[in-house]
Amino acid sequence: MTTILPLLPLDKDVETKAVLRAAAQAHRYLAELKGAAATIPNEAILINTLSLQEAKDSSEVESIITTHDELYQQNLFDAIVRSPAAKEVARYGVALREGTRRVVQTGLIRQQDILAVHHELKGNDGRFRRVPGTAIKNADTGEVIYTPPQDATEVERLMANLIDYINDPARSDFDPLVKMAIIHLQFECIHPFYDGNGRAGRILNILYLVAQGLLDLPVLYLSRYIVRNKATYYSLLQATRETGQWEPWLLFMLQGVADTSRSTLATIRAISDLMRRTKHRLRSELPKVYSQDLLGNLFSHPYTKIDFVMRDLHVSRPTASKYLHELVDAGFLVERKLGRSKYFANMPLFALLMGVESGGTDDATDGAAT
Repeated sequence: MTTILPLLPLDKDVETKAVLRAAAQAHRYLAELKGAAATIPNEAILINTLSLQEAKDSSEVESIITTHDELYQQNLFDAIVRSPAAKEVARYGVALREGTRRVVQTGLIRQQDILAVHHELKGNDGRFRRVPGTAIKNADTGEVIYTPPQDATEVERLMANLIDYINDPARSDFDPLVKMAIIHLQFECIHPFYDGNGRAGRILNILYLVAQGLLDLPVLYLSRYIVRNKATYYSLLQATRETGQWEPWLLFMLQGVADTSRSTLATIRAISDLMRRTKHRLRSELPKVYSQDLLGNLFSHPYTKIDFVMRDLHVSRPTASKYLHELVDAGFLVERKLGRSKYFANMPLFALLMGVESGGTDDATDGAAT
């Protein structure tokens, strides 16, 4: 049976004492994260590295699995890497960055912004569902567990209401993090696209935090928390839809913001520390090669190549090649080949980001530094 969704705002007060306590804790860690991100001198370092982590984890929720190596190669050599999963994850990163650019520019999340994000994700014609027949099924049994609104006019009406709720603070005085959780659930219930709703909804979470000024950069990879609690995530989505009991869902999402803020904060501090140690080594061992632009190049992505060094340092190809080979000889980079193409890996940074996935950021950083 097709679900009839209520319009927002909710007709009940869902900010229980437990929810408000959880929101206060999440705000505290999120503020620390925002402050730490501001200490990194080149924002591209965080946007490129952490948005790739978010892209990888968010896609994994949809069982799109890729390795870090494939993902980083994809960003270097789009024409060479053939893995469909790596291409899907790379599209997520592009969509996240494009959505953030739009939100920073206007301070709003408009319909055209959501459509643009989905276009980057799926390469579609940028429209909401118009043909009935969409249903959410149990992956194992094929049983229909949820049928979203089917009528195109109703989908448009619900999305217009959701966008008003997102952008008009007068519609609700709930805490912004509580609103984020409500917005996410409503978006997933509307299910406005034929495919890619989960990934678009998770990008919407980050865009909302940026629009509210709770983050300056899209560096909170909440998808990692969802991957690790996937069964609970889907169970609570369904339970909230069926019962209208919001507290368990809100507490789950607020805990996710707190947990991922803490882990992302640890990652940023580890990146900062690794950059500092690399800078000192470069200045000591390769003073003629060192520059702040070179350091930024080495940390804006785990893998680099001659073209990137030419672009970032404004040097000739022979000079860029010379710098990279000196870095290899001194042990800062490892030279690799993909087909006929050559690239250079910052293995300490790669190990650190691999540690993020395993939950061992500190160990990865310490091991990489030896």
